[in-house]
Amino acid sequence: MRTPALLIAAAIFAVPTAAKADTLIVNVNGIQADGKGGLDRFTGLLVGDDGRVKRVLRDGDAQPKADRVLDRKGMTMLPGLIDAHGHVMGLGLAALQLDLTGTSSLDDFKARIGAYAKTNPGGGWITGRGWNQELWPDKRMPTAADIDAVVSDRPVWLERVDGHASVGNSMAMRLAGIGAASKSPAGGKIERDPTGRATGLFIDSAAGLVSSKVPPVTPGQRDRALVEAQRMMLRHGLTAVADMGTSVAEWAAMRRAAARGKLFVRVMSYAAGVEPLGALPRPSGWLHGDRLWFGGVKLYADGALGSRGAWLKRPYADAPTTGLKFHSDAQLLAMARRACSAGFQLAIHAIGDAANDQVIGTYEHLRPTCPRSSRWRIEHAQVVDPADIPRIARAGLIASMQPTHQTSDRTMAEARLDEPRLKGAYAWSTIARSGARLAFGSDFPVEHPNPFPGLAAAVSRQDPKGAPPGGWRPEERVPLGLALAGFTRGAAYAGFAEQRIGSLEPGKWADFIFVDQDIASADPVALAATKVIETWVAGDKVYAWREGSPGLSDNR
Repeated sequence: MRTPALLIAAAIFAVPTAAKADTLIVNVNGIQADGKGGLDRFTGLLVGDDGRVKRVLRDGDAQPKADRVLDRKGMTMLPGLIDAHGHVMGLGLAALQLDLTGTSSLDDFKARIGAYAKTNPGGGWITGRGWNQELWPDKRMPTAADIDAVVSDRPVWLERVDGHASVGNSMAMRLAGIGAASKSPAGGKIERDPTGRATGLFIDSAAGLVSSKVPPVTPGQRDRALVEAQRMMLRHGLTAVADMGTSVAEWAAMRRAAARGKLFVRVMSYAAGVEPLGALPRPSGWLHGDRLWFGGVKLYADGALGSRGAWLKRPYADAPTTGLKFHSDAQLLAMARRACSAGFQLAIHAIGDAANDQVIGTYEHLRPTCPRSSRWRIEHAQVVDPADIPRIARAGLIASMQPTHQTSDRTMAEARLDEPRLKGAYAWSTIARSGARLAFGSDFPVEHPNPFPGLAAAVSRQDPKGAPPGGWRPEERVPLGLALAGFTRGAAYAGFAEQRIGSLEPGKWADFIFVDQDIASADPVALAATKVIETWVAGDKVYAWREGSPGLSDNR
């Protein structure tokens, strides 16, 4: 049942204290994925003084003795949720920059830039992210001229919501030396007007021509960003995340936080490409009380659908392009082989059907020389040729997918793709029925880190407002047990963490949350609106809503 009084509460981000004795939590409405597509119900949990689960109680079980007993009076308990694909530092840094999320028009976009410049005066760079032209009436990409109209005396650099396109003003392009002779790099594109002049829009790898001139983030800023990212994750019930594209500097920030006892969320880190491997450790195993793991490498095969950088087998339905192919087959295979031979798990971004075909083929070629236990991953698997879907399971691959991408992209996908290709778009159920494993996430900050709209989208193919009625291509809905598994057991398995987290079982960490309703009886709109009341990690409460509290605080 809902607890309305708690819905008006404010949040507390508290430093946990180590458990001193066994704790018995009783009278809970416990729900978790059973690993077979269904739900496992339980009524209580015995947590040891080491922060691990000692026993799971069900109806009729005798109550064991414990030093401390907590009666939760029927509250719904879930295992801590796991985001299988996020960008931790990106989430935190976004909170420290200009936020363009949800801009409703080009005028709104410009107004936010102008307002930010006024409240943050000076001559330094203005950076930000979150714009999405698909939400604007004319759906036109912004240009340097648009930004110059409000800020022309300091450089401005703004990322699209998906991170696969960025726009800068004229000063930013001058500082980067962008001119008529500038060439688009492999895997990227400098957009130009009919006269050949750069418009200010840079797609995928071309963005590096300008972003490399932005002053680097300082260690102090990264530390602040990590605090902000953890606040948001814990607030929404995320106790673990796979960080896709961890840089050397980001890994250092996470190690600093863990060493100070300030890393509350468990992080599975995947290096940003093979280039940083020389500056990063070999696969680390779990460190700092299973708070930090480094053992994967993230690669890219293409861009994103919104900027028409996703690589398709045939031209887009609304433009004469097939998108961006980042690497030749030989190049991608060489990078994958290098990572695999060094003992790293592979996770390769693939959005378009051509990119997914290439990635599956890369893994198929790699199988004879690298073990299947590598648990290779396809990140997004967003538009897959239906003929290629059975190959995912045959190769033993994990489809790491983001349900809220479907609800955000629905109308855009209908414009970009024709009917035959839509049959393989966001095809969670078809992929699951083929025998492939699913892991679910959000790709935050591309999408909001809150996993409950993702759970609702997975079971309904509807957005948080219930649109469209009956769901978009509803044959791809999955049952709640499978959706919850995607955000728990499946996400843990995808990061070699299933012996530690992903479910509440004896010997695993007592990572769990309390929410305001029984998610198994909630309709999709209500499910998307689920509120997290408490978040616990290793048997310690690290986040709670407190009625009457003045707001979010960090008791550092």
